[in-house]
Amino acid sequence: MKYPLINEDYRPEAVVLAGGDYPRHPVPLHLLDNAPYLCCCDGAAVELLEHAITPQAIVGDGDSLPAFFREHYAGIVHIYSEQEDNDLTKATRFCMAKGYRRIAYLGATGKREDHTVGNISLLARYRSEMQLNVTMITDHGYFVPIRGYAELESFQGQQVSIFNLGCSQISAEGLKWEPYAYQQWWQGTLNEATGQRILLHGDGNLVVFRTYNRK
Repeated sequence: MKYPLINEDYRPEAVVLAGGDYPRHPVPLHLLDNAPYLCCCDGAAVELLEHAITPQAIVGDGDSLPAFFREHYAGIVHIYSEQEDNDLTKATRFCMAKGYRRIAYLGATGKREDHTVGNISLLARYRSEMQLNVTMITDHGYFVPIRGYAELESFQGQQVSIFNLGCSQISAEGLKWEPYAYQQWWQGTLNEATGQRILLHGDGNLVVFRTYNRK
């Protein structure tokens, strides 16, 4: 599978805004302003509307929404009280039910560190179990889940971090340092692209982070 560079030309089918740090970088802000379909986790809804952006849907367990807010926006608020999945996954399932397969996540990092780690790890689940093409976009770069062979568009000096979520073998071309089946998450961080593409293969799940800018 080919994974393009993420910039203002990137066009997902749907955008999900989570309740972490509100985007500030031009790329996620552009995606937020131009989302073809915008689904907001309930924890982010109040701040989004303060920025004069109204989503097509607000999804979650409702515990972050004041009662008056739920009443005022009743037409777009969708409450799912089960607690097996978090609000990011509830929003993902909601978008899936509408037929969207290429989804971008914004505001999914920051604030609570445990939420950040959990949200990033969910990308592998969305890729493997739900067969979705997903990207998590931050103010510094973007995460993509990979399984098997992948071609990642890149540029010389781009910073690349590889997080191993179960591979016993990892190989690559186009990186400054040859990857291996990392046993600790920190071991795969701070690699660097040497050219315009990275050929990456893992026999399990990986999550890869790429920066917008070169080192």
